[in-house]
Amino acid sequence: MKFKTVKEVISWKNFILNGETYDLSHLNADWVEYLDNRDEKQPIIYKFIVTYGLHCFTKNSDELSGEESKLLMYNGPRESRAFNFERYKLSKQLPSIIKSLGDKETLVCHAGYGNFATVKVLDSNDIEVDYFVAFAAFRESKKLRLHIHSAYPKYEGIGKVKKVGFFVIAKNLLHNRDLPKP
Repeated sequence: MKFKTVKEVISWKNFILNGETYDLSHLNADWVEYLDNRDEKQPIIYKFIVTYGLHCFTKNSDELSGEESKLLMYNGPRESRAFNFERYKLSKQLPSIIKSLGDKETLVCHAGYGNFATVKVLDSNDIEVDYFVAFAAFRESKKLRLHIHSAYPKYEGIGKVKKVGFFVIAKNLLHNRDLPKP
């Protein structure tokens, strides 16, 4: 697949710690198609390039010693942060969560800063958590794009959210209209 015009990481390098490799290929850029069949007579297919940011598997932490922080440091193209095992484990589910954005069961809501988010209840280490996935939807070089800025578990709940339909976002992008505001 060609992603020449994409301005984000296309292929993440693996993280290696003490000889163990943590594969990050599940966060490589990919195409995702969404079928909007709300109008059975005229279904629409939206094709997005999806990229993932460093914050999906890293986290700054004051709890790490200087030595631990150095060992866990993941150097991305624009910033460096500590590799986080919990975020990494949860990130393996991101591609399927992103593919489900058009499903009725997936909650898409405003997340602030012009981004959108989906909240998915996942089981991590036998603990039920809300998984907060912050993403931006936009056009880049005449193509539809989703960039996942960050994804992390929220233990205190998500609070009150304003829902927005994923296909409303996609349709507005396709027709160069403003995205829904909270």
